[in-house]
Amino acid sequence: MAVAADDAAYNDDGGETMQYLLMIYGEEGGWEKMTPEEQQRGAAAYMAYTEALAASGVLKGSNRLRPSSTATTVRAKDGKTQVLDGPYADSKEQLGGYYLIDVPDLDAALSWAGRCPAVGHGLVEVRAVWSM
Repeated sequence: MAVAADDAAYNDDGGETMQYLLMIYGEEGGWEKMTPEEQQRGAAAYMAYTEALAASGVLKGSNRLRPSSTATTVRAKDGKTQVLDGPYADSKEQLGGYYLIDVPDLDAALSWAGRCPAVGHGLVEVRAVWSM
């Protein structure tokens, strides 16, 4: 897959690498539906993936997220702040975690995303970080 010409616009610092956020989406409650053996294999797969990212020097950060039922959405309407319980989007697949990586280009980020265990049970959205 070719990198878009405007992709370089995100690399504001002139460096040779860019940061990408690999956002992991999956069905909430899927973990609880797995057998203990499946959970063990799943945890081992994520551990191995995380270790591979770290060993290659591209991992900048990662975390899991609490269930979307714990989310709070904040928005402003007519100049007044509204605080709503729950996630913004009502969807079967929810953002469950992320990896922040620093790689040469989009192709490298997509390669890492394709190796993430999440692609076997959900999806991984890859987005370039736009430094502020």
